[in-house]
Amino acid sequence: MSKTATKTAPINLRTRESQRNLIDAAAQVLGKNRSDFIIETVCREAERVLLDQRLFNLDAEAFDAFCHALNAPTGDNEALRALLSRKAPWD
Repeated sequence: MSKTATKTAPINLRTRESQRNLIDAAAQVLGKNRSDFIIETVCREAERVLLDQRLFNLDAEAFDAFCHALNAPTGDNEALRALLSRKAPWD
């Protein structure tokens, strides 16, 4: 959204004081006001949710190729093997 675009659709929220304080602290760190911080954060999450729900259609031939690719064995990946053998930092 352009910073010069007129904002005409109000959104009203009720929240606990501790939540408002947390939001205000995060907004301040980023140099934003509460409203801009909330709108940007919520829109980013909304986009993520919608992108996670994308539906794609395939004809029978493309679907078979897709399933084949999913079921095909993966090649050796030494970097991945090394990563998975390391102890997690929180352990």
